[in-house]
Amino acid sequence: MISVKAAIAYLEAKGRTEAVKYLQGIQAPKQNYTFIGSSDDLGSNRNVFGDAVVSVLATMTDSDRQEKVVCVDSDLEGSCGLQKIRTAYPEIFIKGGIMERGNFSAAAGFGMEKGKQGIFGTFSAFLEMCISEITMARLNYSNVLCHFSHSGIDDMADNTCHFGINNMFADNGLDDGYETRLYFPADANQMKACVEAVFFDPGLRFIFSTRSKVPYILNSDGNNFFGDSYKFIPGKDEVIREGTAGYIVSFGDSLYRSLDAVERLKQEGIDVGLINKSTLNVVDEDMLAKIGKAPFVMVVEAFNRRTGLGSRFGSWLLERGYTPKYAYLATHKEGCGGLWEQFPHQGIDPNGIMAKVKELVG
Repeated sequence: MISVKAAIAYLEAKGRTEAVKYLQGIQAPKQNYTFIGSSDDLGSNRNVFGDAVVSVLATMTDSDRQEKVVCVDSDLEGSCGLQKIRTAYPEIFIKGGIMERGNFSAAAGFGMEKGKQGIFGTFSAFLEMCISEITMARLNYSNVLCHFSHSGIDDMADNTCHFGINNMFADNGLDDGYETRLYFPADANQMKACVEAVFFDPGLRFIFSTRSKVPYILNSDGNNFFGDSYKFIPGKDEVIREGTAGYIVSFGDSLYRSLDAVERLKQEGIDVGLINKSTLNVVDEDMLAKIGKAPFVMVVEAFNRRTGLGSRFGSWLLERGYTPKYAYLATHKEGCGGLWEQFPHQGIDPNGIMAKVKELVG
């Protein structure tokens, strides 16, 4: 990659004035859209993960912490929030270098004993290379808290090669296998609550976050939905907005975009509801019964359309006898440059969401 500044200097030295004018005339696109239903303030979930882990570790005695927890990094501590853990408790931190499969196995090996757990983190694009190790960890009843950052497509300058879009593959065990949970918090407040709630749970816990910062989800009164009194309950979905025309189901960085679409649709007289499904691989029977009786259900996500939540959510509904109109929007095209532009490129920005809802309601 060559910076524009360096390219212009080179071309000027070569007398390529037309090329210089072309580069100088390019205007970088700006994100001017104002989202409603969420805050102006932004939080970095990938860094809050590290802060939340440190706060939990602080509740343990020095001897318990050193005996029961180890954190293994893959040379990405600054990007995944693990740097916070190394700074606070270097005695439990291992710099494993760039070898995700070996590092995950090391964390899982430590966590094989009851009461112990490994902590592991890397980019979501690298999850697929760890599938065999994840299977072996499950078969050996390992306890691992995994943080896969840079999930999905938002603000992903590396585009397709770095899209962490097949993260559902982490749940590759059988129905009676050792517990595996996939979590994708919607904002920094929910990330903190999620880590605190699942930190000591047994099994494999995968927590996903984005490269991008995200706004805080607001309730109908304009206050933080995941405020100080909020408690994260694994496996339970949450009603962000009620609706009578149908429901959108979303999570992570797609939630605040879906919320914007819901608020704007309500302004147009289409009373759509919104569900936050932050536990991705567990069916919340009560919530499914609620939304299954609605006129339509639509999943919105940044994961792969072929393998994401939407590819299975419709089956969950049908298996229980619910037959609303069903659709799902997800990543389905290769990225080709851009940062925030990826969401509209995939049709999962508020405009794309609203258009699909209007199609469903006829």
